[in-house]
Amino acid sequence: MGMSWAYGPGDEAESLKVLDRALELGVNHWDTADMYGAGENESLLAKSLPGKRARVFLATKFGNVFDTSLSSHTDLAAAAGGGYFVDGTPAYAKKCIDNSLKRLGVDHVDLYYLHRVDTRVPIEETVGAMAEFVSAGKTRYIGLSEASAETIRRAHAVHPITAVQSEFSLWTRDYEETVVPLCAELGITFVPYSPLGRGFLTGEIKKIDDLPEGDWRRSNPRFQGENFVKNLEIVALAEQIAKKHEATASQVALAWVLAQGEHICPIPGTKRLKYLELNASAAGLTLAPDEIEALSSVAPPAGDRYPAQQMARINL
Repeated sequence: MGMSWAYGPGDEAESLKVLDRALELGVNHWDTADMYGAGENESLLAKSLPGKRARVFLATKFGNVFDTSLSSHTDLAAAAGGGYFVDGTPAYAKKCIDNSLKRLGVDHVDLYYLHRVDTRVPIEETVGAMAEFVSAGKTRYIGLSEASAETIRRAHAVHPITAVQSEFSLWTRDYEETVVPLCAELGITFVPYSPLGRGFLTGEIKKIDDLPEGDWRRSNPRFQGENFVKNLEIVALAEQIAKKHEATASQVALAWVLAQGEHICPIPGTKRLKYLELNASAAGLTLAPDEIEALSSVAPPAGDRYPAQQMARINL
């Protein structure tokens, strides 16, 4: 996402180098979505994929509407929330997967997610349509994002859900006692996005002005005022443990996520070679039990993980 949208200006040449280096390091799970830069991120990946497609596990998503002309909802105002629309209708899903495949320049993806649950459409209907994409060879597997445990169970009864992608990290543990164990029970991979707290847990962001103008995080409650200062305490603990391992706070944060279960596959995003290599090496860091416990016991973060309207679109 950050290569094309939300986290300040992108650099296509650098992003393509990151993608090449990722494969060299064995980082072959590439995650995108049709809304990342209004399709621009899928188009970016299309420039990197030729000659590499067989080595990449490619995932994309639909459901967050960036082109209202494609939406199947007759009343878009009623479908809106959090500053954008959500459409989980079968008709919209069918338009989206074909458009994503075209932008990506491929005949199939490996994993196709519903980006957000559409409460106006029974999940059984949406997943039923996605199951047809599997039968048609347009995707190998299907997944959900930011879905509740109840929704996951209902969806899984229609067609096997291979992955559930939701925010999860040292400072976002909403699903720790519900979705994470349910995924283990059902044999579903849990895919934490923003496992580095949108960059905050790296220790690289010490003040709000460290973020470029136009960066989405400037509007995030956890990056605001007293919340920002309070949340630095979480980073301080990660940095303290990192010193013992001659590692970085980001590597400690990722190692903690990896320690939460064998069925967990975090997807730290970056658009810089330096951070890609640091993140990849975190897979070799093993934290001691007392370090995991100390990190698990850290005080909850100050502030919601999204502005109020967007919070209404999660755990549905």
